Amino acid sequence: MSIEQNKAITRRIVVGLSQGDLSVIDELFAANYVEHAAPPDFPPGREGVKQFFSAVRAAFPDFSYTIDDEIAEGDKVVQRVTGRGTMQGEFMGMTATGKQAAWTEIHVARLVDGKVVEHWANIDQLGMLQQLGLVPMPGQA
Repeated sequence: MSIEQNKAITRRIVVGLSQGDLSVIDELFAANYVEHAAPPDFPPGREGVKQFFSAVRAAFPDFSYTIDDEIAEGDKVVQRVTGRGTMQGEFMGMTATGKQAAWTEIHVARLVDGKVVEHWANIDQLGMLQQLGLVPMPGQA
């Protein structure tokens, strides 16, 4: 697959996850997919990704991503995205706050034959938790 085709695949994934369409996981992730950034208690494969995004959507019904930057070379696509949502439900043991948050994420996907086979991520979880009121801002008690 070409670099442009790989970018188009990862964009389809971002759009699908933003719309709550988890079918993109089975369609565009390889059966032997490995998630290198799996949260605790989530399996590191396709099933874990589906479970995680189901939990995200339950807690943040208005969850969405915006792609801010995209770089591709060889078999890898890197995207810097902004995630947004309003916490309306429990998420990973945290009680809903009703507050909105926007946070940055960097994703690296490796693709083979039109499917994502590996994924790494760096997510500003601290910034998200501070905006949701679950962690104090510096200088706050």
